[in-house]
Order: sequence, then C-alpha cells, then structure tokens
Amino acid sequence: QVQLVESGGGLVQAGGSVRLSCAASGRTLRSYVVGWFRQAPGKEREFVAAINWSGGSTYYADSVKGRFTISRDNAKNTVYLQMNSLKPEDTAVYACAAARTNGVITAVYEYDYWGQGTQVTVSS
Repeated sequence: QVQLVESGGGLVQAGGSVRLSCAASGRTLRSYVVGWFRQAPGKEREFVAAINWSGGSTYYADSVKGRFTISRDNAKNTVYLQMNSLKPEDTAVYACAAARTNGVITAVYEYDYWGQGTQVTVSS
C-alpha cells in the first residue's frame, strides 16, 4: 500500500504563494499518477491537478490553470503543488492521492490512496 502525508499548508495573504508537499511511504510512487484535490466547507471535493510518473504529462483544473504548478521528485518519492497568485476562493483542505495508472486522471473514484489533507487559508 501507499501512505501519503501532505505538508506546507497554512495562512497566506491573497496574491501570495505556498508550496504543498505530498510525501509517500510504503512503496515507490513509480508507475503511479498523483493528483491534488481540494474541498472547501459545504462543497464537494474538487480536482486541482495531476501528474504522471515521469512528470511529462500534467493536467489542471481551469480554476487554477496558470497559477498552480504540479511537479514530482521521484528520488524523494514526493509530489509538490506550487500555488501562486492565491485567491480567497482557493481556501480549502488540500489532499493528495495516488492511482496505479499510466495516464493522468481527474475523477475521485479512480484514486486508490489518499492523504489526510492540509489546510490552506487565503486571507483577503
């Protein structure tokens, strides 16, 4: 199994930047797609970004495209989400997830392993 732990969340001002990390243990993330999702209070879990094992394929939700960047360091078994130009509407719990597939996927049900999430709060 894969165990995922997110870190890097906190309070940031609008227009600022943070970088989230998703550290995996239990097994290598080789051959796994890793995605980031977020959930705000009273709302459904929302896809944010995903990346394949090689890092050559990425996909972003329209709401974050151009502002967020997903990357991975397979030597460290870690995936990152760089979040720039943050807006108050980006406030949510951010969780990473892993799926055993070769292509990027956006559906929640496709993912097998989930982290507990980290809170990101963007103040106006």
